[in-house]
Amino acid sequence: MKKRVQVLSILFLGFSQVAFSQIKEEKLILDRKREPEVKKIEKKKTSVAAEKNYPPKEKKTQDSLNLKYDITDVPAASDFKTSTIQGEDISPKFNADYQNNYFQLGMGNFGKILADGNISTTLENQLEVGGDVHFLSTTGLKKEYDWNSKQSSANVGAYLNSFGEKGKFNINADYGLNDYNYYGIYALKPDSNVDLQQKTNRFKLNGYYDFYSNEILNDVRLKSSILSDHFNAKETQAEILVNLSKHAVELPVNDLTMNADLGVNLETLKSEFALLDQNSSNFFNATLSPKLTFFQGKSYIMIGSDFSFLNAKNNSNLLTEENQNNKTYWFPKAEVQIAAADEFKFYGGVDGGLKLNSYANLLEENPYLVSDQELHPTETKYNVYFGIRGDIDQSIKYDVSAGFAKMNNILFFKANSLFDNSFTLDRAPYDFANTFSAAYDNGTKSEVRGSIQFFPLANLVLDGELNFEKYLLDNNDHIYNKPLVKASLGGKYSLLGKKLNLGAKAIFSSDRTTNSFSFEESGTSPNLFVTTEDTNDKVGGFADLNLSAEYKVHKNFSIFALGNNLLNTNYQTFKGYKVLGAQFLGGVKISF
Repeated sequence: MKKRVQVLSILFLGFSQVAFSQIKEEKLILDRKREPEVKKIEKKKTSVAAEKNYPPKEKKTQDSLNLKYDITDVPAASDFKTSTIQGEDISPKFNADYQNNYFQLGMGNFGKILADGNISTTLENQLEVGGDVHFLSTTGLKKEYDWNSKQSSANVGAYLNSFGEKGKFNINADYGLNDYNYYGIYALKPDSNVDLQQKTNRFKLNGYYDFYSNEILNDVRLKSSILSDHFNAKETQAEILVNLSKHAVELPVNDLTMNADLGVNLETLKSEFALLDQNSSNFFNATLSPKLTFFQGKSYIMIGSDFSFLNAKNNSNLLTEENQNNKTYWFPKAEVQIAAADEFKFYGGVDGGLKLNSYANLLEENPYLVSDQELHPTETKYNVYFGIRGDIDQSIKYDVSAGFAKMNNILFFKANSLFDNSFTLDRAPYDFANTFSAAYDNGTKSEVRGSIQFFPLANLVLDGELNFEKYLLDNNDHIYNKPLVKASLGGKYSLLGKKLNLGAKAIFSSDRTTNSFSFEESGTSPNLFVTTEDTNDKVGGFADLNLSAEYKVHKNFSIFALGNNLLNTNYQTFKGYKVLGAQFLGGVKISF
C-alpha cells in the first residue's frame, strides 16, 4: 500500500509540472527577451555564459537590487503555429546551464516531425564556436479543413563567444524560414486545392560586448535583421545600444552609493509591401536615457528620463504623397524600492517610451497578417506602477504589481474583410477574410500582474503566472484579439538521480473580442458579395494542459515523450484558426 501511495505521489507531482520547454514560442537565437524574469531556461548556448569571476561585485549588487520576476508572454503549447516548441530542449532543467552538444529526433500524430540539435566547442583563448539547427513540421488539421493547413519551420544558426581579460564578446548569425498557410477560413467554402501559402524568411546578425568593469563604457549591443515573404514584402531593421556608466560611487552620506548611467540607442526600420495599397514606411529613432540611482542597503531611488527623436516617413498608397514627420518626446523614469526585508520589498515608479512596430515583430504575435501593413510606433506617455516582491527563505520568489498607463497608437489586430467583392472563389491566398491587419487607437491600459516560483524540494520547482489587462480606447468600443485574463500553472520534477525528468504546464485564457464577417450574393448587384461585419464577435477562452517526460537511458542517450493540449479542444487564438487537438510526440536524444 505504501508503495502504491508513493507511486501515485510521484505521478501527481509529475503531472502537475512538466511542459516547460513546449510552452514558449521560439525566439530566434540571440533576439530573445533578455529581462531578468521568472521564465523558462533557453536551450541554445548562443549568448555568453556566466563565469566564476563575472560579474564583479558592484554588478552583482546592482543586479540583486533590480531583480524583476516579470510574467513571460507565452503562447499555448498546442497552438497550431508550429514554432511553439522550437529551440527548446525537451527535458525540464533545474539550473542555469545551457543544453548543447546534442541531437534529438521525434515524431507524433498530426504528422509532426521534430529535428533539433546544437553543437559547440571551445578553442584556444576561451573562444567558443557553435551551431544550432531546428526543424518542426505538421500536416495540419485534415479532419477540420478540406484545404491545406500544413506548416513547417526551420532555423539554422551559428555563434561565437569569446572571453577576454576585459570583457566578453558574442556574435550570432541566424536564418529562419516559416512556411505555412492562411487556413483560417470561416465564412466561405473554397475548393480543397485552393492556394493559401505564405512564407517568410528572416536573417539576423547580432553582436554584444560586455565589459567586466562598469567604468564609463559598460556594454555595446548590435541587432540587425532582414525579412522577406512570399508576396515580396521587404523589411530591414538595425539597432545599436551603448551603455555608459559609472557605478559604485561612494557618497559621504549614510552609507549611500550611486550609479550613474547613460544609454544611447539608435534604431532604424524600413518596410516595403508590394500588395494592395503597397504601404511603405521608414523610421529612425534616437534615444538618450540618463539616470541616477542611489542605494542604501537593498533600498534604492532611481531618477531618470528618456529623450527620443523620431523621424518617420509613411506612404499609405502609391497615389498619395509621402507623409514625413519629425517629433521629439520626453518620457519620465523613476523608481523607488523600500526593502523592509528580503521577504518584502515594496516598489513603485513611473516610466514610458517609444516602441517601433515592425512587420517582423507583428508576425511573431500573429503570423496571419496580410502582406500590407501600416506601421506606426506605440507611445507610452506614462506608466505608473507599484508592487511588492521578495524572496522567502530561498524557497519562494514572487512579484505582484499593478499599473496604469496612458498610451498612443496602442497596437492590436483587426480581421480583414474581402479585398475583392466579386462573387467568386478564385481568390488570392489572403482574400478569404482569413487575414488580419494592425490597428491602432489611443487610450489607457490598467494592468495587474503576478508571478511566483516555489522550490519545496531540491528537485521540484512549481511556478504560476497571472496577467490582467484592461484597455479603454478612444475610438473603439473593444480592443480586438487581446484576452482580459491570462494565467498559467506548472512545474518540473526530477527523480531517480535526475534520470527521469517530468513536467507539466496548464495555460488558461479568457475569451477575447474580435470582428468577423459573413457574405452573401447581392440581389441588386449580381456577381458581387454583400458583406456584413460583426464588431462584437467572441473567440472563446480555453484551458490547455501539457505534459512531458524524459528518461536518460545512458549518459549519452535519452528517450522523451510530449503531450500537448491533452484536453483535446480545437480552440482558437484568432478567428478561424483552430489549434491542433491532443498531440503526442515521442523521440530520442543523443548527447555527445
